[in-house]
Amino acid sequence: MEWLRNPSNEHRGTDLYRNISLLSIVGHGGMGKTTLLQHAYKDDITKDFDRKMWVCVSNNFDVKKVIADMLECFKNERPRLESLGALQRRLEEEVKSKKFLLVLDDIWEEDEDKDKIKWEDVLAPLSSGGFGSKIMVTTRTDAVALMFAKVIKKKKEIIKLEGLDEDECLQLLNSHAFAGVENHPDDHENLRVIARDIVKKLSRSPLAAKVIGGVLNDNLDERHWRTVLESNLLDQNSIHSILRLSYIVLPNHLQNCFAFCCMFPEDHEFDKDDLVRMWIALGFIHPSQGMTMEDIGGRYFDVLVKKALFDKVEDDYKMHDLIHESASKFFAQECGKLVDDEESSLKISETIRHLSVRTTNPNILRKIEKFKHLHSLFFFYKNSNEQDLCSGLIEIFKSLRSLRLLYMRAYDQLEMIPEEIRYLKHLRYFKTEGLEFTRLPRSLSNLYLLRYIILDTWMLIVPEDDFLPSDINNLSNLRYMKLPKNYNLWILGIRKLKSLQKLDMFYLRNEKGYRIDELKHLNDLCKLGINCLEYVKDVEEARNAQLCEKRRLTDLTLCWNTTYSRNTDLDENVLDNLQPPKCLRNLSIERYMGVRSAIWMNNVNLLSNLEKIDLSRCMEWETLPPFGQLPFLKNLKLHDMPKVKWLESKFNGNDKYRAFPLLENLYIEGLEALEDWFEAGVAAEDGCFFPCLIQLMLSNCPMLKELPSLPPKLKNLRICRIGWTTLNFCSNSNPIPLETLKVIDCPNITSLPLADEIARLAALTVLTIRNCHNLISLGRYREVETTNNCLLILSILRISDPSVLLMEPLRSIAFLKELSISLNYKLVSFPNEAEEWFLNIRSSLCKLKFKWLKSLQALPSFLESLSSLQELYIADVWMLRELPNLPPSLKRLIIIGDGHQRLKERYGEDGGSDRHKIAHIPQIDIRPR
Repeated sequence: MEWLRNPSNEHRGTDLYRNISLLSIVGHGGMGKTTLLQHAYKDDITKDFDRKMWVCVSNNFDVKKVIADMLECFKNERPRLESLGALQRRLEEEVKSKKFLLVLDDIWEEDEDKDKIKWEDVLAPLSSGGFGSKIMVTTRTDAVALMFAKVIKKKKEIIKLEGLDEDECLQLLNSHAFAGVENHPDDHENLRVIARDIVKKLSRSPLAAKVIGGVLNDNLDERHWRTVLESNLLDQNSIHSILRLSYIVLPNHLQNCFAFCCMFPEDHEFDKDDLVRMWIALGFIHPSQGMTMEDIGGRYFDVLVKKALFDKVEDDYKMHDLIHESASKFFAQECGKLVDDEESSLKISETIRHLSVRTTNPNILRKIEKFKHLHSLFFFYKNSNEQDLCSGLIEIFKSLRSLRLLYMRAYDQLEMIPEEIRYLKHLRYFKTEGLEFTRLPRSLSNLYLLRYIILDTWMLIVPEDDFLPSDINNLSNLRYMKLPKNYNLWILGIRKLKSLQKLDMFYLRNEKGYRIDELKHLNDLCKLGINCLEYVKDVEEARNAQLCEKRRLTDLTLCWNTTYSRNTDLDENVLDNLQPPKCLRNLSIERYMGVRSAIWMNNVNLLSNLEKIDLSRCMEWETLPPFGQLPFLKNLKLHDMPKVKWLESKFNGNDKYRAFPLLENLYIEGLEALEDWFEAGVAAEDGCFFPCLIQLMLSNCPMLKELPSLPPKLKNLRICRIGWTTLNFCSNSNPIPLETLKVIDCPNITSLPLADEIARLAALTVLTIRNCHNLISLGRYREVETTNNCLLILSILRISDPSVLLMEPLRSIAFLKELSISLNYKLVSFPNEAEEWFLNIRSSLCKLKFKWLKSLQALPSFLESLSSLQELYIADVWMLRELPNLPPSLKRLIIIGDGHQRLKERYGEDGGSDRHKIAHIPQIDIRPR
């Protein structure tokens, strides 16, 4: 952390990589290198970096792939660039003059000279990065660390991980071995003695401690633990043999599932749901009374996670590279990999069940045909010749007739999967990535065992009207289908797909085969969206959908396509008869034009499991259901409902209860008639409104009288276009936990009582006050001792009018890291009194931003005195002609906007007359928007 904090760890000099520092984390596999850097990478200290990149490298790395991975970190999408030069230029543009942090995880040494040349190609674009940029590397060898230091001409700097102390290793093992055990630790004293002996054989490896802890957790029996202790695999003192023990002891059903995971490349991010689908397709999971195969597979996966064979990384899961390496060798007779090398195919048994192929060589396609017993094929192909790919696929389809799973990723356009896919009669799972079809093969609808069709692409090519085979509804075993995001799901006669579990959006038409009664027998649906409900002609047709019979339905979206004038009574009657089952958790309704709620919505018992409600553009709806009585509701969003007067009304004589007991997020926008939170006469137990509310966002509710008593857990409050003259901070809590307060576009507001509550607002770190033109007071400030308890201490302040800086308590602010002044088209200059305010916070202010200030002609001259200022950001301040003297501490100057041509002429690096005045700043970026 200290190394990350320091701008540079050595003399800058004039070399190519003078702005960059390098640190290598070295240690054997499983010692915690990646885990250590994950903690550092997520720490708040890294927020100071403009660009953050994390790339898993592993062995056989490809230069273009590594650069593409870096670029993907910025926009979460793969760059569609082919040549190395184009990728390098894009990366150079992205990091130019920006302070970046790059983690290169798990670098291997293969051929030192060859690798050095490849890494020079990867790192060359990064030389344009700003001062203070950092590269962190993890590797198993000192040689890689030395090679990297040579590439960027730095002194080798290493942190070496040698493993855990024995006591720490024991603590880690026990935490996994006794996970979920409720008994007192003393109840297993005999096992703890054995655990201490086991730890002595684990080579101080935290990975081994986690995995063997998972093995021990299976059975808290002394005989089982002694069997593990006395295992020959532990005695070999090898991390690979230790790991091998963890999957040898798996029961057969789990061993099959785990072995198959070796098919995926190192560092693959596993999608739990998708992996379970693959297991089902391969026959690893069998139905059980009362549970779906998906539920059973999910439990299998959770067991493997508990055994530390997978690690959770944000929303996905990864297999540790050492586990992957070890398991791939152990299950080599079942799972094989063919990576761009014809010779390696000779070493793979022809009876292998699962094969992954990565190649650019069309000749290798011919080699695949001999593996006639394959159950799964993962096919990654990159070649510009589409004809080679098509002819190769035809022969593969003809040969691999036992195939149950086909996953294809081709990096070049393939407009059509060959019709010969019809030969794959046993196919249950079909997935493509990156392929841009104009249509699916007609013969696909003859593969009657198909359960999953997943086309994972953005579909840049507009699909033809007959994209889907007309008889796709023949696939009666189909459980899940994912089509490109911009392709509507028009399936004629969807009623035949009785096994379907997810239907994100079903578009109704006024034609046979597209009406709502098509959903009648689709009772396995977990997720369902229905659009164009205006085509439902009567109550009987709505009732025929039989939504309440779908006992697994947890997610329901109901949409009408327009808000044009319709038969209001029909809308109400249709919604009455679209009653969902009690198990529903998420409900969205859009463009409903009824005046009242559906009958079933007023029955709290029928909605008791709801966790999320989203009502949008329901223009005539007047009285909301009793959402405040729902016991598990956590998220409520109401958008564009201009006739709703109260959030909660009186129902069934029950006018006293605990209102919204678990609600955490409340978003209200465009409720123009909203007068109050509760109808007159509604009272909550002990005055307890919103006891768990964390985030409240209010926008465009001009009639709303006031805030409720500030909820005791509220951390984020945003009000926008509200008609109040003041903000009521009345609260039952002491202190007020508010961390973020935003008041935007509220022209009537004259007072914000910050000063009145300053002693209770100690948690407030982010304050925004914008376009509140009549604000004249921030409360009554009382003269008190200037201690930290009585002064406002903010991290970020965003304002549009500098005059608020002269109002207490902002006038006496004690601490501020970032100030932004924006969206003021009348401001010409800063008041003279502002200088004293800026000098008060000069020792803490790090970032200063001026944005969208049309009339501002000059920045204040006292900026030079801001001794801690590191970044100055100017955007669209068009009248600005020159810069004042800037402080020596400044590290970054950014000027963005099309109207700054004069500033660019004066301060630009290509001959600007006043460039010398800012030459001391390491990172300067002057560019159009």
